[in-house]
Amino acid sequence: MHRVVVLALPGVVPFELGIPAKAFGLAFGPDRNRLYEVITCTPDGQPVRTSEDFSIAVEHDASVIATADTLIVAAIDDPIGASDPLPEPVAAALAQLRPGTRMVSICTASFVLAAAGLLDGRPATTHWFHAERFRELHPRTPLDPDVLYVDDGDVLTSAGAAAGMDLCLHLIRHDHGSEIANQVARLCVVPPWRDGGQAQYIARPVPDATGSDTAGAREWALRQLHQPIKLAQLATQAGMSVRTFSRRFLAETGQTPGQWLTAQRLELARRLLESSDLPVDRVAEHAGFGSASSLRQHLAAAIGVSPAVYRRTFQGRNHDRTGRQPLSAAG
Repeated sequence: MHRVVVLALPGVVPFELGIPAKAFGLAFGPDRNRLYEVITCTPDGQPVRTSEDFSIAVEHDASVIATADTLIVAAIDDPIGASDPLPEPVAAALAQLRPGTRMVSICTASFVLAAAGLLDGRPATTHWFHAERFRELHPRTPLDPDVLYVDDGDVLTSAGAAAGMDLCLHLIRHDHGSEIANQVARLCVVPPWRDGGQAQYIARPVPDATGSDTAGAREWALRQLHQPIKLAQLATQAGMSVRTFSRRFLAETGQTPGQWLTAQRLELARRLLESSDLPVDRVAEHAGFGSASSLRQHLAAAIGVSPAVYRRTFQGRNHDRTGRQPLSAAG
């Protein structure tokens, strides 16, 4: 059985610490046999404080790292910098690693791997909030702060918070295929596949509530995606002039009606590519793109892959090592 050892350091973030146990602990084979053994340790086996108002106790010290097939370092609240020597207990814990052990960091734990010299010359990511500091402290590590995770073979790093779940699902998919990874995602009630290349953080203004909105028109449009939809038709559905509707729509969704329609058509096309065997031209027809070439153009602009590659990647085991997988439709 594949052994995953999770290292909890002082200041560990509880949310990220719990992700590996939840994800890998729910991975079962066809005979309901567990596919992973998850063990949590601290450098000396003693309780460690967390980033919150409690400490955690574990049953293992860092000696179990020598038995790990995969080592995951959980996020910490105060990233370790190259200007500070790696604390001796942490350095001693990482020294237990066997050659060939897969190393993983979640969120700010990338600072730990970098301070240990394990990310020198290796592409990596971290939480967007700490990206500038990471670059200053670890210039030898090519950092990509705009992806959810980076897979560089035996070293993998994720962005912050929920991106740790994306990376764990990515590992399960790599090890055992999409079916098992998707089952774990369903049990965790998370999307089975998110676009690793999407921006980690997008700030959008929350519109003020209004007495009249465009929700009805949007609901109507979702039922008409297979056919052309004009702006005037949407405005009529909302009982507004085109000018008023366009202004309200932008305020409520952060997008123009045209941008929103394209995004919804792409969502539908992606669901069909993920869950059906319809030919690409039929998928394009159902989603309202009119032709396969139009769908290819829009999908490539959105996520950088063709419909055929998207379908093969989502349903199969091959995947991009930069974490730039297609985002599972949210419905």
